Order: sequence, then C-alpha cells, then structure tokens
Amino acid sequence: QVQLVESGGGSVQAGGSLRLSCATSGYTYSNYCMGWFRQAPGKEREGVATIGSDGITIYADSVKGRFTISQDNAKNTLYLQMNSLKPEDTAMYYCAATTGRWVTWVRRLVPPEYNYWGQGNQVTVSS
Repeated sequence: QVQLVESGGGSVQAGGSLRLSCATSGYTYSNYCMGWFRQAPGKEREGVATIGSDGITIYADSVKGRFTISQDNAKNTLYLQMNSLKPEDTAMYYCAATTGRWVTWVRRLVPPEYNYWGQGNQVTVSS
C-alpha cells in the first residue's frame, strides 16, 4: 500500500523560508512522477513543482526561482524548499505521485494525472 506523509508546513512572514517533506512508503515504481500541489480556499488545486524518474523538474511560473523540488531516494523522501515566500503562497500543500505510467511534460502539473496523495500540510505566509 502506497502512503505519502507530508511534514514541515507552518506559518512564516513574507520573505521567509520553509521546507516541506513527503515520506513515501510502498512506492516502488521505477517510472514515476512525483510532485507538490497546493490549494487555497475557494481555488482549484494547482501544480507547484514536479520531478520525474527521467530527472526532469517542472515548476509553475509563480514559483520559479523561489521553490526547489528534490528527492532523496535513500530516504524515500520528496522535498520542497520554499524561499522568498509571499502571502499568495498561502495554501494547503499536498505531495502526490503517479502509478508508474509515463506522463508527458505538459501534463505533469495537472492534478488528475496523479493517483496517490498525501494528507496535506498548511503553509501560511503573513505580510
């Protein structure tokens, strides 16, 4: 059974930094995409950053240059380093993973492409 467990959220002032972690278990696909998504109140869930087994990382325009996605395969953990945080980054953040099928680059920030989801972790940025 695949499980994704996020940690590391919290509250920070604008300009600050946070790092989210997503510990995975039972996820053994050699061909995969994993990513971070977020959902603010009243808004649709949106892709933030993804990383694939091909090594390709993709970022939403709104976070480019500020957020970095990475993974530690030895620890089965996905990370999202968030710097220069803005109030508009306030949202529930989720990590997600695909079932091992190939996902084209243009679809990797699209939530329905992902089958496994963590429980979510709140990030609040105050001005």
